[in-house]
Amino acid sequence: MARFRLLPRYRQPWLVFMLALGALLAGESAATAPSVPAVAAVLPEAAASQARMRLLSQEQFFNSLGYVFGPDIAISSHFAPFRRTDGLLASGAAAAGVTIGQMQEFQRTAGAIATAVVSPANRGFLVPCSPRHEDAADARCAARFLVPVARLLHRRAPTREQQAALVATAGEAADRLHDFHAGLGVALEGLLLSPETLFMIERSEPDPSHPGLRRLDGYSLASRLSFFLWNASPDEELLKSAERGELHDAKGLSRTLDRMLASPRLETGVRAFFDDLLRFDDLAVLAKDPAIYPAFSGETVEDAREQTLRTIVDHLLVRQRDYRDLFTTRDTFISPALAVLYGVPAPPGWTPYTSPPDSQRVGLLTQISFLAVHAHPGRSSATLRGKGLREKLLCQQVPRAPPNVDFSIVENPDSTLRTAREKLSAHRSNPICAGCHKITDPIGLALEHFDGAGQYRETEKGAPIDASGTLDGKAFEDVPGLASVLRDNPLLPACLVKRVYSYGTGGPATPADKPVLAWLGEHFAEDGYRLPDLLRTIATSQPFSMVTDPAVATAAGSAAPAVATSAAAGAAAGARR
Repeated sequence: MARFRLLPRYRQPWLVFMLALGALLAGESAATAPSVPAVAAVLPEAAASQARMRLLSQEQFFNSLGYVFGPDIAISSHFAPFRRTDGLLASGAAAAGVTIGQMQEFQRTAGAIATAVVSPANRGFLVPCSPRHEDAADARCAARFLVPVARLLHRRAPTREQQAALVATAGEAADRLHDFHAGLGVALEGLLLSPETLFMIERSEPDPSHPGLRRLDGYSLASRLSFFLWNASPDEELLKSAERGELHDAKGLSRTLDRMLASPRLETGVRAFFDDLLRFDDLAVLAKDPAIYPAFSGETVEDAREQTLRTIVDHLLVRQRDYRDLFTTRDTFISPALAVLYGVPAPPGWTPYTSPPDSQRVGLLTQISFLAVHAHPGRSSATLRGKGLREKLLCQQVPRAPPNVDFSIVENPDSTLRTAREKLSAHRSNPICAGCHKITDPIGLALEHFDGAGQYRETEKGAPIDASGTLDGKAFEDVPGLASVLRDNPLLPACLVKRVYSYGTGGPATPADKPVLAWLGEHFAEDGYRLPDLLRTIATSQPFSMVTDPAVATAAGSAAPAVATSAAAGAAAGARR
């Protein structure tokens, strides 16, 4: 297959990209643990979120391309991850920059995608027309392909100036390369490299319902909804709803949400959120000592993630059950790789599985995805498990261990202290260590019935395991007791509300958001702690569409995309010879 290469004047596409991004922004103005929602919380009249500019994640980028070009355009790529902010990678997207190395990866990916789309194998069903001459420009055919694609990639209708710039870029390249489809490839690569494609840029407009305040414009609201619920860019129907003004109308928005929440694409969005919330990116580097845990493999890691996500989707979307019951349910799914560690028969493929009433396997905390991640390669860790529970599920930040702490009591394999409880009790005798361990160990020790790979055990080095403990003053005797206490902890749903709101609005919640979070928390409780209802409440809430500090959202930005698109299109990694 022919390859794109750089045209001589575009040898440094990242510089052109940065100039385009600068043009796009030219002229535009510039955590603590959650509290329990108060009774009869009132939403402030001017409650609003921030308009943001967010870099798309790799998953969002390719989910969007799958809608535009179909699933067959699959390109291997590796985008740099975001920095986790206030518990979520998604909240780091608004602060993510673009290095030269990242821009080169974007360029390589864009070139490969453009090559695939206009290739002889795919152009017949992806390009809606044939040129008059294969070796020359054809403005009409180029426009029929590029204008709808630009609309979907940029998530808003292109202006006349943008359309003209795209068609001119394709025509110039086609004439120079004597190949119409090569010209399309150059223009498409420019679209894929455009800041409008790689960033979700939220723009605002005056809010007629709140004089002096601003709201997201229709296209920006469509994008916020789509990335929130589907983890991908808006489809054509959603863009049309934005153009008709339906997203700013209560009935129109309700109809749109009915469709989006009923779509199979909602599962993709929910999986993406919980994958982020539970920090499953840690699974990519998870490894266990094969001499100690021979049954733990790479397949185990993949299936552990899938088990938890299947459980969540089934519980929250299919059955629409109480979120809190995820931590007490005995219903899950199991695969042959996991069955070995669970000590149960191994049916082929994925099958529903319900643990026995007397089993210690209850809820997400006893699944391999939680137990194995929060452990060491060769042993369990009550401290890591307690820390993981507090930070991921209760939104509490556990301080890092101070430097030069002596861990020899805990790590000594030849110690006369047999159980983790005995070792940690001795370790806490050091006043420097006592503070943090006091809030993690009483929880994590309840999970000591599971070893570092998540396998159940009754004893540790011949000594019986004591799984009793306390969580925020509530005592329990065993793992099901911990699950029950966690399920009834008011910080559990409050944390989910905070994380979902941050995920949907694109940035970490601030102290100013406390009234909003309290209001959302009350509605969540009234709706039986059902996730689809929480998603709807957030999406229809005033602060989801009303914005403040429109640093990237002023009307001055409306003319800039044409400059950015044209520059980025010109910077596209060249053309074929």
